[in-house]
Amino acid sequence: MNILTLFVVIPVLTVIAILFSKDMKQTRLISAIGMGIQLILAGILVYSYLGMRKAGITDEFLFYFDALWFKTLNIHYTIGVDGISVAMIALTSIVVFAGVFASWTVETLHKEFFISLIVLASGVFGFFISLDLFTMFLFYEIAVIPMYLLIGIWGSGPKEYSAMKLTLMLMAGSALLFVAILGIYFYSAPAGGQLTFNLLEIAKNKIPIEMQRFLFPFAFIGFGILGALFPFHTWSPDGHASAPTAVSMLHAGVLMKLGGYGAFRVALYLLPEAAHEQAWIFLILTGISVVYGAFGAIAQKDLKYINAYSSVSHCGLVLFALLMLNQAAMNGAIIQMISHGLMTALFFALIGMIYGRTHTRIVSEMGGLMKIMPFLGVCWVIAGMASLGLPGLSGFVAEMTIFIGSFQHTDTFHRFMTILATTSIVVTAVYILRVVGALLLGPVKNDHFLELEDAKWYERLSTVTLILSIAAIGIAPLWLSDMIGFSLAPMVDKINSVTASIAGIF
Repeated sequence: MNILTLFVVIPVLTVIAILFSKDMKQTRLISAIGMGIQLILAGILVYSYLGMRKAGITDEFLFYFDALWFKTLNIHYTIGVDGISVAMIALTSIVVFAGVFASWTVETLHKEFFISLIVLASGVFGFFISLDLFTMFLFYEIAVIPMYLLIGIWGSGPKEYSAMKLTLMLMAGSALLFVAILGIYFYSAPAGGQLTFNLLEIAKNKIPIEMQRFLFPFAFIGFGILGALFPFHTWSPDGHASAPTAVSMLHAGVLMKLGGYGAFRVALYLLPEAAHEQAWIFLILTGISVVYGAFGAIAQKDLKYINAYSSVSHCGLVLFALLMLNQAAMNGAIIQMISHGLMTALFFALIGMIYGRTHTRIVSEMGGLMKIMPFLGVCWVIAGMASLGLPGLSGFVAEMTIFIGSFQHTDTFHRFMTILATTSIVVTAVYILRVVGALLLGPVKNDHFLELEDAKWYERLSTVTLILSIAAIGIAPLWLSDMIGFSLAPMVDKINSVTASIAGIF
């Protein structure tokens, strides 16, 4: 069996095993073992991929496999990975594994919770390995649909409202994507050729520029909604605030990355001429996302809302960098997806752990927690420093690469947008340092907090896994950057080679 197929099969087998578990202890153990195997498998995939590249194998996608699913429409189960896909699979494996331990105390409908969580993960894995547009869209829906149940049943606050708002917004995005995919499909073949959903085959053929202009907004906005593109981001803060801890971790850490990955793999790669013509429009929207999200975080008093608006800003930076359409900025965008996925998952895990003890997420009601919960306090500081871009952590690598790449454009428009986006660094530092001071330092405001205990073993395992990953990228980023860059170079060349005549518009 192809190693990539195992990333879909293992979650399915884990779900089946959970169905036969007898109690909560068995359910947690099966989930941990299943996702632990998935994490090990991701490590093997990264090692094997790097080894094959080192051995001189230059195929665009490795571990390629193709099987016909539906002959009439030429739908195939086509899978393969490049360096970008491998990085996203590794991110997903780490976050899902940490999410299982962050959900260790879930008691209500525990079987159903872990089944929904793992089904969501299987959809994400399937999305990242798919090279067939229809199959990719199918896995996309598998990843999105469980969110309604996970928030609506196990969430908090106005959970029904948040679940419905999230689902309706993402379904609207799915509708736009479906139009784009069908449009691409019907213009996917040369004259007299066979229509196909295969990404590699479509990329070889030039879709007429008139259709590209029509389809690009559908594709980019469809994926952009999941990536919290302004002004379609409003579902994100409410969804994050009402979701249980592990769901927030997967939602912000992994699911939102489908937006950036899909926008790059489908909208930019398959519709390159329209991307060059219309990029300036979406650069303005993503620039607003970056700055608005940062200022929105300053105004919040709830820890989850602070992190949710921070995610709007950081995910906006991903789309912003992709639209720069040069290798340095796009390389930074991919690293930013990995970095943000890890640090926002860490933030939401810590928020859940603190809320489980203090029963409040309001910053003004807390204080002095460092002396009561030193381990969680130190973890919070590390997460905050990664978010504001401290050298030695992943956030610095991602943001510096993005801004250097973005500033390579010499025209006034791109440089102005780049400078505007860099202001988010200062704003991020403001709200991070304010929260660290109010949450961890000063006097304890509630005597009840003095009786609280620090992190348990499963909480430590969850947070340490994420922190080590953040530090590994920050300290030694070249292996990741090179792995991504090798796969990115031919795609960037294609995007720019077919648009030489219009690349100087802005």
